Amino acid sequence: MSKFGLYNIVLKDITDSSVRMFEFDLNDEYFAKIDSPEVKKGQIKAEVFVQKRITTYELNIKLDGFIIIPCNRCLDEMEQPIRYDDKIEVKFGKNFSEENEIVIVPEADGSINIAWFLYEFIVLNIPIKHVHLPGECNKGMVDKLKRHITRQKDDEEDNDLFDIETDDDDSIDTDEPIDPRWGSLQNINFDNN
Repeated sequence: MSKFGLYNIVLKDITDSSVRMFEFDLNDEYFAKIDSPEVKKGQIKAEVFVQKRITTYELNIKLDGFIIIPCNRCLDEMEQPIRYDDKIEVKFGKNFSEENEIVIVPEADGSINIAWFLYEFIVLNIPIKHVHLPGECNKGMVDKLKRHITRQKDDEEDNDLFDIETDDDDSIDTDEPIDPRWGSLQNINFDNN
């Protein structure tokens, strides 16, 4: 049995239109087998409901749990909740391929291995910005970031991230002469209201 043999769903054994349910525990061992840099740890319950249609099989996939990933702000590990509910259509063909949102699996095999599909669904549900809740970031790292980031007075997003107040000393030094080619850009109004 291959390292992902547990994630095989034998479709040719499903002959009627009743719904079959398959459960998978996606834990640290699963993520170690996937061996991908995005996610290395987690605990997710996967439920796959398979129903035979006329020419295809419908796989409804539900994921519920969390993964452990680094915080974008302090780089310490954090729990990121994952909830996913969607479906994929599968049909038999000569070779494995994906066409127009339908996965084609070899009819000779009669099964689909969903290990990588589950991982893709998890990774696609990681928010672009994933940070600890306010006050939970590594204090030492936040202090270092405060010292090395230059902010303008109106940069409220970064102030909220680090829960700090800006001083006039933190603003960009405007006493230096500005290159005349760039001087006219100071008059641009970025407020689109």
